[in-house]
Amino acid sequence: PSRCSRRCCAIAVIRSRGPAWDDSARLDEQVDWTAHAAFMERLVDEEFVVLGGPLEGTRDVLLAVRAEDSSEIAERLAADPWAHNGLLTVKQICPWQLRLGALTP
Repeated sequence: PSRCSRRCCAIAVIRSRGPAWDDSARLDEQVDWTAHAAFMERLVDEEFVVLGGPLEGTRDVLLAVRAEDSSEIAERLAADPWAHNGLLTVKQICPWQLRLGALTP
């Protein structure tokens, strides 16, 4: 497969609630919420994450990212405090062939 610049490779990432998730607490009441939120905001500021948020009615989160490949995504998301403490796991990483719209900086 050909490599592409971060500006053109769209990848959909689905993360799921892990074993440490507390179902009795709201999203912003989970352990290390502040650190997780700051980490994710940095990924947005760096233009790695373009869009992201929980998928209603599921235990999943969808992220649209710009990346070279799945190993870059796994490496970057492994640094998330919620990955370290078992609150979120990567469920699926899929290259996304955008046919409508564009990921613009």
